[in-house]
Order: sequence, then structure tokens, then C-alpha cells
Amino acid sequence: MNQDNTAQMMLDRQNFKPDQAGEHKSNLPAVDDIPWQREMVGMFVRNQLQVAPAMPIMGLLLMFTSMLWSKPIVSVCWFLAAIICQGVQWFLCQNYDKKQRTPIEQSDWIGMLAASELLLAMCWCLPLFIFWNTASNTQQIYLIALVMAAIPVRLLIVNNFMPVLIAGTGMLTVGIVARCVTAPEPIYLALAGTIIALEVFFLMVARNLQETARDMLIYKAQKDTLIDDLRGAMGRAEEERRKAEEASRAKSAFLATMSHELRTPLNAIMGFSEILKREMFGPLHVPAYRNYADDIHHSGHYLLALINDILDLSRIEAGRRELQEEPISILIAVEEANHLVLMKAAEKKLDVHVQVPAALPKVLADKRAVNQIIINLLSNAIKFTPAGGKIGIAASRTPSGAVAITVSDNGPGIPSQEIELALGAFSRGSYAKRKAIDGAGLGLSIVKGLMDVHGGELNIQSEAGAGTKVTVTFPAMRVLDGPRGEVMAAPSVASESQRKLIAITG
Repeated sequence: MNQDNTAQMMLDRQNFKPDQAGEHKSNLPAVDDIPWQREMVGMFVRNQLQVAPAMPIMGLLLMFTSMLWSKPIVSVCWFLAAIICQGVQWFLCQNYDKKQRTPIEQSDWIGMLAASELLLAMCWCLPLFIFWNTASNTQQIYLIALVMAAIPVRLLIVNNFMPVLIAGTGMLTVGIVARCVTAPEPIYLALAGTIIALEVFFLMVARNLQETARDMLIYKAQKDTLIDDLRGAMGRAEEERRKAEEASRAKSAFLATMSHELRTPLNAIMGFSEILKREMFGPLHVPAYRNYADDIHHSGHYLLALINDILDLSRIEAGRRELQEEPISILIAVEEANHLVLMKAAEKKLDVHVQVPAALPKVLADKRAVNQIIINLLSNAIKFTPAGGKIGIAASRTPSGAVAITVSDNGPGIPSQEIELALGAFSRGSYAKRKAIDGAGLGLSIVKGLMDVHGGELNIQSEAGAGTKVTVTFPAMRVLDGPRGEVMAAPSVASESQRKLIAITG
């Protein structure tokens, strides 16, 4: 069954259309099947050019023989006419492969080749009429026999393309039959019946030859297609391997330099902001500056944690990321994250709407990871939402008991074909590249990695021009509700080992 399906796929790819009867695997293709026609016409053209002298030699023999009972000038004129007809067909065959043609032009060429074959056949029918009246019975039979001999010659040349074959041998058969039925002797009627039977036989043979040629083309197309597919697959695999190695080297270089290049200035920022916040060298006369220094210091701590998470990206991918689990309030985590990005949202005049129920139970998770997840999602929403837009962050219980956090925006959205790409590390979408939006393309990748470590899920719903909704879901086993949640959230009541045991068995 698989082999049959493969053969059918190859037929479709090569545009080989089976006959509607469908009783034989090699049924002839439809007349308008351009690739099939090109192959068949090409074979006819090559055959015609290779055996081009055959018909002129037969014509030369007939010219000299007919001079025995007819006027030489008539014989010579007929021979010249036959040569001219042969020359027209030879010229068409010589020019067939010189350029690529549209389907309409290809159809016109097939028509011209068939017309040239018909013209040649008509020319070869002429001796039965211009040399007939002055010939004896033996000479008349000789004329019929010589014209009949032209039929298998044309069959050998045109056997693989039925339209041209029918135009040629059909016309020769009609000419012979027309000549025989007008002759008085019964023997000519027998010859007429014989030539009709032979023509039918020749056409059947030609059909079988064409089917064989068609099968050969199919097998050749299958082989060529498989070879091309194999080469293409090998090329794509090599290209993907090269890209993967380059990406791995780029990531390694990035992670190797980030620790030093980012930690050094960050430590200075955190140190000076700490000095300003504590007013170690004198009071700040503007209270807002103290708040700004506190925000700088707080953001520096988050940035340091973010750098640590980026450096941990390889460990996340390798499954070696360790979690410092503790009960986390989603409401507090959302408020802290919203506070950090509030200034960025205010700069773009974005309306950030928070909808997190106060009664939402806590989840057992890594606090730094949860903060990073929410901040990354909010930062992405702020980054891609146009000025004056709206951003929503909500959290709720799912029917399965899990806790879902959703960040939505009315930005440009992500094309469906780029959603999977957006989850990859160091990848950026077409909109970010087109608008030159800052970012390394790590946000969603880190979020997905952290959710995988927590056993959760990341889901993106987006369409180009319709905004984006990103949902992270912590599984029900991490939700601390009921007595289990009370024990886990009360460190003074239970020891650390007891809370871990409850987390595992709960």
C-alpha cells in the first residue's frame, strides 16, 4: 500500500494524469498534460532527427522507379514536394528545444508538428493518384506496397506520441483505402481491408509502446525525485546543523561574556543607588529622589536576578535548574512586577488593568522564577503595545484546580507561523525586527523553561493585528488551598522538612 501511495504521489508531482478508465496502471495521460506532452514530443523529435534520411531514401527509390511508366518531370516534382515537406518537419524538430515555452505555445507546437506529419503523409499519398493511371497492375501493387511500407517507418519514428502518429499513418491509410476501393479488381478491396487491419494493429502496438515509454518516464521521474529529495534533505540537514552549531556558539559566547560585562556595571549601579537611598553623604532635599534611588536599587536587584536566570538558561534546557520552593502569593507577585514596570507603562500612557482575586490561594513555587515570569510577560506586553493601548493581567483558578495567570494586550499580535519561533531562545519575530524593538529574544524562552521546571504550561493565543494573550498555568499539585495550604504557609507551625513532606504527599 505504501509503494502504491508513493507511486501515486510521484505521478501527481510530475503531473502524469491516468486515464479515467483506470483499468491499467499505464493508461495514457490527458491531452492537456503539459509535462507528459513535453517528454513525448521530445522523444518524437529526437527519433525524427536521428532517422531523418529514411523517408528521403524511400522517396528517391520511388522517384526513379516511377520514371519507368510516368513522366520524369512528374516524378521529380513529387520528390521535391516530399523533400520540402520533410524539410518543414525537420526544421520544426531542430527548433523545438531551443527555448522554454508556455503551455499555450507548447500546444501550438504540437499542432504544428501534427500538421507537418499530416502534410508529409498527404504528399506520400499522391503517388497513388498521379502515377496510378499509367501503371500496370503489378506497378500499382508496387505503389500500394511502397506507401504501405511508409506506415511502419513512421510507426518506428512516431510510436511514442499518438497525436502525430495518427495524423501520419491515419492519412496514409485513408489514401491507400481510397485508392483501392476505386479500383475495379477485387484484389484491391482485399488490400484495403488488409491495410485497415494493419493500421489497427499498428495503433495497438504504438499504444503499448507509448505506455511502456510512459512507465519508463514515471520510474525515471520517481528516481530523479527521490534523488532530489534526498539531496535537498541532506542539504537542509547540513544547513540546520550549521545553524545549530552557530547558535550554540553564539549562546555560549553570550553567556560567557554576560557575567563579567553586565555584573560589573550593575554592581556599581546598585552600590551608588544604595548610597543615595541611605543618604550616606548627606540628605536628599527632594524626597522623590530617594524614591527613585530605591527603585533603581530594587530594579538592580531584579536585573541581577535576571542575569542569573539567563546564565541558568542552559541549565534549564538541560533540566538541572533547581527550585527554591516556597508559598507564593500571586497577588503580591503581580503587584511587585507591576510596580517595577509601572514607569515604562506610564511613559507610553498604557492602561494596565490588574484583576487578581485576593482570595486566590498561594502556589508552591520559586519566588524569583515567578517574579521573572510575570515581569517578562508584562515587559513584552508593554514593549509591543502601541502608545495609549491597554494591558490586562489576571489570575484565576481553572476547572482542574490549577492557577492560571494571563497577560493580554491589544498590540500588533504574533503571526500564527511565528508563535513556535517566538518560544525559541535568541529568536525575534518579524515585527520586532521590522520596528527595531530592543531585546535579545529570551523572554518567552525563559518563561517556558521556568514553567516546564514547575511542571506548568505556557499557552500563546495571538493573531496578526489582533493582540496577544499569554497564559501560564501552575498545576493543581502546586496550589496551596485548604488545610494543606494553611500548614505550608505557616512556617512557625511546621518545620521545613514537614512542609516539604506535605508538599510531596499533598
